[in-house]
Amino acid sequence: MRLLPLALGVPRRGSPRHLPYCSSAPLLLLLLGGCLGVSGAAAGSRRPNVVLLLADDQDEVLGGMYVPSALCCPSRASILTGKYPHNHHVVNNTLEGNCSSKSWQKIQEPDTFPAILRSMCGYQTFFAGKYLNEYGAPDAGGLAHVPLGWSYWYALEKNSKYYNYTLSINGKARKHGENYSVDYLTDVLANVSLDFLDYKSNSEPFFMMISTPAPHSPWTAAPQYQNTFRNVFAPRNKNFNIHGTNKHWLIRQAKTPMTNSSIQFLDNAFRKRWQTLLSVDDLVEKLVKRLECSRELNDTYIFYTSDNGYHTGQFSLPIDKRQLYEFDIKVPLLVRGPGIKPNQTSKMLVANIDLGPTILDIAGYNLNKTQMDGMSFLPILKGASNLTWRSDVLVEYQGEGRNVTDPTCPSLSPGVSQCFPDCVCEDAYNNTYACVRTMSEMWNLQYCEFDDQEVFVEVYNLTADPHQINNIAKSIDPELLGKMNYRLMMLQSCSGPTCRTPGIFDPGYRFDPRLMFNNHGSVRTRRFSKHL
Repeated sequence: MRLLPLALGVPRRGSPRHLPYCSSAPLLLLLLGGCLGVSGAAAGSRRPNVVLLLADDQDEVLGGMYVPSALCCPSRASILTGKYPHNHHVVNNTLEGNCSSKSWQKIQEPDTFPAILRSMCGYQTFFAGKYLNEYGAPDAGGLAHVPLGWSYWYALEKNSKYYNYTLSINGKARKHGENYSVDYLTDVLANVSLDFLDYKSNSEPFFMMISTPAPHSPWTAAPQYQNTFRNVFAPRNKNFNIHGTNKHWLIRQAKTPMTNSSIQFLDNAFRKRWQTLLSVDDLVEKLVKRLECSRELNDTYIFYTSDNGYHTGQFSLPIDKRQLYEFDIKVPLLVRGPGIKPNQTSKMLVANIDLGPTILDIAGYNLNKTQMDGMSFLPILKGASNLTWRSDVLVEYQGEGRNVTDPTCPSLSPGVSQCFPDCVCEDAYNNTYACVRTMSEMWNLQYCEFDDQEVFVEVYNLTADPHQINNIAKSIDPELLGKMNYRLMMLQSCSGPTCRTPGIFDPGYRFDPRLMFNNHGSVRTRRFSKHL
């Protein structure tokens, strides 16, 4: 899904708050279109401010960056820590899966990049919106828990909603109802963000993280947008409503062709997702104009991205995320800020584990002091030449499913989850996989292994097959297959600097058979986390 363009000029009617009109400058969201969209202005004398805008479930298959897990909580944990899931140990959206658990709070939260910005760099830090899916759970401190590093905290209890939710306001609960003018969450986030800009200290730089519910379900649009996009339908690309031949059994079980009711459902969901994003456009427009009016825009980096992608009918899967394909692991990434030339794109391989290191780099922090797996892409943003950069990233996912039959589909065996009424299931306990996503001058590949009895393998050449229709695992050069298998094992065991070693197509790559063995002399095996 493309993020919808902003209307320039006078703010829209129906918004709960209007801003004074400044000049009509090009806005952030108009620049979508490449692998890494950037726009910028001259740098100021003080350390720059940073704004991170995070959407929920917004896909971008035409460009952007990669996420290390196609699910909300593990991906958000990767953004905050700069680590792959096997290093921050958040494996799904449950407390048992370490999502905002006491273990997460004790071990990972003190070392997140906002905590470093606050304690080591002297930044004012502001959070508003969805944090982690289990935030506010009574068994993990409830809404009184405020993570280390946040000066101002306006966090949503648990998962995305638009009405009838509770916020933690610096540790105090505040309930909201269903009155649009005071309760619609995207607008509430816009208002508290503007209030922060009004009342913050002008003597310290600031970092803002604004995490919107849109376009996550239940896809409740603001009243003024509920009749928009009547003629918009989910894209009918080449992998829409086709059978997932030669793919993992979970993809093969989808019913093809989809029923008319399933197609109508996903088209309606796609349309509503666009409608909810119009309020995100309003939020961004207000924020940019306020920064412009206060003469802080030219000293502020603004990042826009999402936690994971989304599919609507690809391979006959109705709607969800969780899968290994581009539509679920690729998200928008747009950046503007000091020293960045306008209207640039970069095809460098960027992942969301790089956001934390990049923002710390902007703040002037020594990245060698962190344990992050990612790397700063600030040099890319500033147009550095002859830059040594990675050629592969790791994607990890642990399937969710219990040893019980899904009540929606009693005829199916235990272990499936996220099932639709026609018994097409989007997840299962053995939908557990790890992938190496490789991009170089010569190769554009994805290699994935499943943790199941088959050790099922999927490989795609995205140069010849951008829609990932043909699994070439049985026809690819066995030597190349072996190299990618080895590289996957190494990335699944990496930590910090070892996650940034040369990939198999890099000039500096060297195969070291000793690394196939662990410290005890036995062959290194996959690190699929069954338990914390």
